[in-house]
Amino acid sequence: MKPPKSARPLPRYTLRKPLAGGQWAYFFNPPSWARNAGCPVEGEPLGMDYDAAVRRAEDVLLPAFDSWRTGGLSDMVPIGPGVGTFDWLVTIFKGNEVAWGDLDHKTKRLYSQGLELFADHVLKNGARVGSQKLADFTRGFVDATYAKLLTVEEQDAHGKTVKRKRRRFANAAMTACRRAWNIGKRAQEKIVPEVNPFAKMGLKKRGPGEQVRETPTATWDELAAFRTEAILLGYQSIATAALATWEWLQREEHLLGSFALSHYRPKERPNAVRVVHPKNGEEAWWPLFDETQKRPEDFPLFPELMAELDAIKDGAVVGLDGLIFRRGHAHRRGKVPKPWITPKGDLRYFRDVVKEIIRAAGLRDTLSFTSFRHGGFTEGADADMTDAELRAAGRHRSARQLPTYAKRTRKQLISVAKKRRAERTKRADLSE
Repeated sequence: MKPPKSARPLPRYTLRKPLAGGQWAYFFNPPSWARNAGCPVEGEPLGMDYDAAVRRAEDVLLPAFDSWRTGGLSDMVPIGPGVGTFDWLVTIFKGNEVAWGDLDHKTKRLYSQGLELFADHVLKNGARVGSQKLADFTRGFVDATYAKLLTVEEQDAHGKTVKRKRRRFANAAMTACRRAWNIGKRAQEKIVPEVNPFAKMGLKKRGPGEQVRETPTATWDELAAFRTEAILLGYQSIATAALATWEWLQREEHLLGSFALSHYRPKERPNAVRVVHPKNGEEAWWPLFDETQKRPEDFPLFPELMAELDAIKDGAVVGLDGLIFRRGHAHRRGKVPKPWITPKGDLRYFRDVVKEIIRAAGLRDTLSFTSFRHGGFTEGADADMTDAELRAAGRHRSARQLPTYAKRTRKQLISVAKKRRAERTKRADLSE
């Protein structure tokens, strides 16, 4: 079984490989051009301890490698990136308390990976892009480097070298570089050139004949199997969260980081739930009962989900307000349940547990928590929901358009829930 991949960054020429038993091992692997040129610094295993591997690579192997590459000149270079280089620009960006400090964990990780990808690219003269002066950056240089980063060579199962496009990763790297340049210009306008060479690159999502890797979509049966296994393993909150993301089409970071106890059936609105989509600033009070009936209370729109959320709210720790989905599993009994998401937006532990449940349930290993949200959208489309209904459910409207549809929203949400439930009943997935 392949272990979950660590999101922690690694030094140059340092690789991670999975081992049996769910662990990772680290290796120092100098580039082939250096080995062919007689570099005395050879590749070596760095063990399974991340911190020890990083220290060995950064304190011993990389300084020796740079000393050989520069003929000893790097030995006289002071520690830290030179002022006016791209590496220096990255430190300016990451040192900005607002531009960098306010980013969520996921965005920081993606930006760091993109900046590292660009900075660690080795030019024909053996120098890293990160060591180059910003004054020498041109649009042509950036475009040429992007073209190099766009294609990566890998070995297939038969040991044959194949090339593939990593357009999504390369595009994200250019986005991170563009942002770093803009922030650096505001902070150090006398050093950072006015023209941002990463701007207006015309990046495309896909090239001719390329396919975009899409998030696998879960089926209702897979959701049911996942929820059953989650409950067996003691993760009732994750089982409920999976159903909530399916029904209300919320992203995991919003569901786990914004959905509070006060949002579900508060005293002032006992028949509604507040669904928030912070990514686009949209929020709505979803009706929980069919208000088109004479006795709405006899027609709940989400009976299973409401029963589980009622149980969570009734069993919440007295005086504990805030996020509704918490780590209340069996082996945490006696402890105040913590949210699944950290204050900085870190969801790595949650995703590891989700993957554990998926594998224990015997489901496709490519599935993720996001797959259930995609499944909810797909179910809606299969139920012949109109475009307006789908966008009302997912809150995919700009603020400028919202007033036009405000009067129709509640009617659309009720129609959405009824159509989707009818679709399940037609498939004999649920009984009324």
